[in-house]
Amino acid sequence: MTTHSLFTDLEDPNFIKPHLQPLNIQLGQEKVYGFFMEIVNQKPPEEVLREFKRLFFDFLESGSLNTVPIIRKLLLANHEQEFRNTIKRCCYIIVNNWASKREYEYIQELINLLVNYDICYKKGSYTSLHIYKSWLENFVKSDDYQELKLFANRHDHKSKVHWANRYAAYLLVAQSLDANNPKEQQEAAQQLSQQMKDNFKFELAMYIARSQSAASSNSRYVNPSILGDNVLRLIKMIIVKKGAFSYENLAHIFIKQTQGQTFKEFKESIRKYLFFSVKNIGLVKTINRQLTENLSNWKTECDEEILDKNLFLRSCNRLIDCLTTENGREPSQLFTLLLSQGHPLTLVIILLKIILICQNSRSHLEIRIAHLIRYYEKLPQNECKWVINFLEIFNITFAIYAENIEYNLIKVPKNRQNSQGKSKIETYHVFSQLRENIYK
Repeated sequence: MTTHSLFTDLEDPNFIKPHLQPLNIQLGQEKVYGFFMEIVNQKPPEEVLREFKRLFFDFLESGSLNTVPIIRKLLLANHEQEFRNTIKRCCYIIVNNWASKREYEYIQELINLLVNYDICYKKGSYTSLHIYKSWLENFVKSDDYQELKLFANRHDHKSKVHWANRYAAYLLVAQSLDANNPKEQQEAAQQLSQQMKDNFKFELAMYIARSQSAASSNSRYVNPSILGDNVLRLIKMIIVKKGAFSYENLAHIFIKQTQGQTFKEFKESIRKYLFFSVKNIGLVKTINRQLTENLSNWKTECDEEILDKNLFLRSCNRLIDCLTTENGREPSQLFTLLLSQGHPLTLVIILLKIILICQNSRSHLEIRIAHLIRYYEKLPQNECKWVINFLEIFNITFAIYAENIEYNLIKVPKNRQNSQGKSKIETYHVFSQLRENIYK
């Protein structure tokens, strides 16, 4: 396919026939998608940007729709949503390809083009051009554009980035699992989300190693968290539970003990499992009461059935909803209660214990985290520090326990340090190593 064919093949003056409109639009869209799939693999990024600009912007200056038949079709059909679908998928065809080649600066240029392009057209231009201009403006104001910006924000200067973009990996998970998104968007979102998680894991492991090394004490090392130097102590607190009562061992024991239970028995067992070793009795009573009310009256028609994989997964997902957001639009009562009373680590550990028994609930949890981020991102950073603190602890905890790196505490011999004035946990160092399969 050539550039010429994209802008001329569909210029039949009789192409708008009412009974063929949807088909004509779809054929035009597929031609555009195929064109960008071809040139993004064959042409340099600068040329791809020029063709994108030519299709979606340049005709506004000439005042003629004759060179852009697909846009003309959409305007004649007054189909703004299909225009959005078209420009959105074109963007992700390009972004997906450039992201795989690590050409991130061009992704930034593409996104900047959408918001910064100076649309100037002649006086007396057709009404359809004014309508098209409003479509472009509406797209830039839409959630679709905000999702697209995630692919550029991580490469922008930190001072320009909204606080919520530190947690873009979860927003991208939500994009990758949304069946309404084009496949190119789902693929690009999945790839970037995993890349961001891997980068965080690597930076965390390097930070831990270097921050405990006397040889590198004067050198610069990157702390991937915004919790400051307290993050090392937090990490030690998180991984201190090892041995017979480690979170992983408790999860394995729970899975074995609940095999063959009725669904009603399982509801009781999972509540006991989640609160085992939580020391704050008052807090346990409060959370337990709310979870009991939520679980005991749920799917009572299945109470006498033997627990199966489907009920197991749905129960874990429901518990996640109770602890995060039940409707995807606002935080749950338990989420607000736990964070407002200063228990972010307790909440994170409970969520971790759910994932350790049901890895298939991981994506559901991350989507719920994305919903929470979307809810709170309307607030300035100084008004939601407690939520940010939760997200930081969540990031660190899941990097430690639910990924492929194993962390352990090793006691440092007294002759290698001055232990006077140090708490017991400070006399240990953290060591990390790869592990083969954490869910065997």
